[in-house]
Amino acid sequence: MLKRAWVYILRCCDGSYYTGCTTSIERRLKEHEMGVFAGYTSSRRPIELVWCSEFPDIFQAIAAERQIKGLSRMKKDALICGDFDLLRELSQSKEMKLRRAGRGEKAAKSP
Repeated sequence: MLKRAWVYILRCCDGSYYTGCTTSIERRLKEHEMGVFAGYTSSRRPIELVWCSEFPDIFQAIAAERQIKGLSRMKKDALICGDFDLLRELSQSKEMKLRRAGRGEKAAKSP
């Protein structure tokens, strides 16, 4: 049986974000807070948990962690705030934004 897992985002004392995943969120947060492992957060304490989501297993959590790590700062801010409309808007391509605004490539060309 697979263990449930969490993906989390920490805000570090320098304002940067750290994204990780774990099968024990409480233990992992304590490890970050105590600087148990040398790494990104150990030199940026104190840290604050700003977002967390549970997944049925570690494999799904790892996939989500990788996606979140690839997000821009603005997209992470939208995710943390739960602003899914803004997250969706930020995720649209420039071409799609132009089409939605009624100024698509075809509309810009004169006959």
